[in-house]
Amino acid sequence: MINDLSIAALILAGGQSSRMGEDKAFVLYEGKPLLQRVYQVAATCSQKVYIATPWPERYQTLLTEDYEVILETEPNQGPLVALSQGLLEIPFDWIWLLACDLPLLEPTMIQRWQSHLTVVSDTVLAVVPQSQSRWEPLCGFYRRSAYSQLQEFMAPGGRSFQRWLTHIPVEPIYLSEEESQMLVNCNRPTDLKP
Repeated sequence: MINDLSIAALILAGGQSSRMGEDKAFVLYEGKPLLQRVYQVAATCSQKVYIATPWPERYQTLLTEDYEVILETEPNQGPLVALSQGLLEIPFDWIWLLACDLPLLEPTMIQRWQSHLTVVSDTVLAVVPQSQSRWEPLCGFYRRSAYSQLQEFMAPGGRSFQRWLTHIPVEPIYLSEEESQMLVNCNRPTDLKP
């Protein structure tokens, strides 16, 4: 973790997991629940871990470590709404937004990305991995000061992360093949095979 930076991780655990058929947070990947795997990397690479969910009790037995809950006030509205709530409530300069279904996260790669945040221009509101001209927003870094621009985008009903990222100053993280593999997520039972 980079000493000069104030970084909190926000793990999203509020989706319906409809393609998986069960709550993804509890699904085992190589013998460990997905949410636990993501939490461990988040705790290694940030000063504090938050979990955004409408069901705070659901994960108490899964995660016994130190974390705080962001109780989703508008559940099932998508990750952009959850990020908005996080930007409002989390008192850190940067929020590292994470899906709970990223079992291949590598702390050394993430820390390399974080070290770059120290030299990012103050005008940049997000630093987000980009793969084949598509953003990977659920492993991106967002400045707390992006909140007002996000509110403006969402006010008329905007919910698309891809579209919002075209409206604000974003610095891309161009992914190597290895980094692209790290961001593979698990949406269906077939995705769980290593």
